[in-house]
Amino acid sequence: MPFQKVHAEKLSASVVRQIELLILRGILRPGERLPAERDLAERLGVSRPSLREAIAELSTKGLVETRANAGVFVADVLGSAFSPALVNLFATHDEAVFDYVAFRRDMEGLAAERAAKMASDTDLKVIDTIFRKMEATHPKRNPSEEARLDAEFHLAIIEASHNVIMLHMMRSMFDLLREGVFYNRSVMFKQRTNRAQLLDQHRAINDALQARDSEAARVAVTRHLNYVEAALKDQQKFEHNEEVARLRYAHEAARS
Repeated sequence: MPFQKVHAEKLSASVVRQIELLILRGILRPGERLPAERDLAERLGVSRPSLREAIAELSTKGLVETRANAGVFVADVLGSAFSPALVNLFATHDEAVFDYVAFRRDMEGLAAERAAKMASDTDLKVIDTIFRKMEATHPKRNPSEEARLDAEFHLAIIEASHNVIMLHMMRSMFDLLREGVFYNRSVMFKQRTNRAQLLDQHRAINDALQARDSEAARVAVTRHLNYVEAALKDQQKFEHNEEVARLRYAHEAARS
């Protein structure tokens, strides 16, 4: 008969499983510091030796790391998503920018569709709260802050889709975007027309999600990223024309 004796699970194993799930679901994020040992043991209701045993196992698995005189941190589990050589290729070839936008358009359209159907009421409150921050920030004309909230808004939608594979994959993609590998997000917020249209586009996405209209949410995301793609092409064309103009100016100046 296919039966085995039931063994009581060690407390440390329960701690490991709980922290693993928090990392898997994206609640604990790479680089985030865990509470101090005494505090965490009390929160989990286990002894400090049991907690130490769990932390040691998580460390062996590469999920957390202990830093001298600093504490225990969630490891950079996304760090190996792309090799340094591939990241360098992304950064030095323009076609990667537009492939990136196309990838986001497909993935985020799907995420918005899923979020409209599967998000909890709290998920939608998080998305709406971030959008309200975007509205409040808009009059301040702070491109870096607008870019940060833009990323948080899109990642909140992905989180609300409740697909952990998509979540970690897209977080790694947004990390590269934050580092300027694909393009400088702040460029998108520098011109008045861009800023107003971008806010309207995010409003349309938020409205569709709050109404739980999956088709409208997908369409709104697609329209937004179509706009981003067009704006990036315009920026590249402007930069190319400016480079040509500078060469022409230097040539004329040398002839005078």
